Amino acid sequence: MESKNDRFKRLATNRVNTAIKTIELIGNLSNRNSYSYSEDEVKKIFNILNDKIKEANNRFKRASSASEFKL
Repeated sequence: MESKNDRFKRLATNRVNTAIKTIELIGNLSNRNSYSYSEDEVKKIFNILNDKIKEANNRFKRASSASEFKL
């Protein structure tokens, strides 16, 4: 039976590698020979990506701080 930590490591590895590949694909959109875009469009992309990363990071922080409280 897979432990909770082993499952975390397996899923985290797969999901982070998928995210990295997808971010690299977003970076490919910077090729001006193939695509046309405005600075505002680029800002929107990176604002939402940064917001989602912050949200995910905060979920880990809340999870760890919540386990510190006991009655």
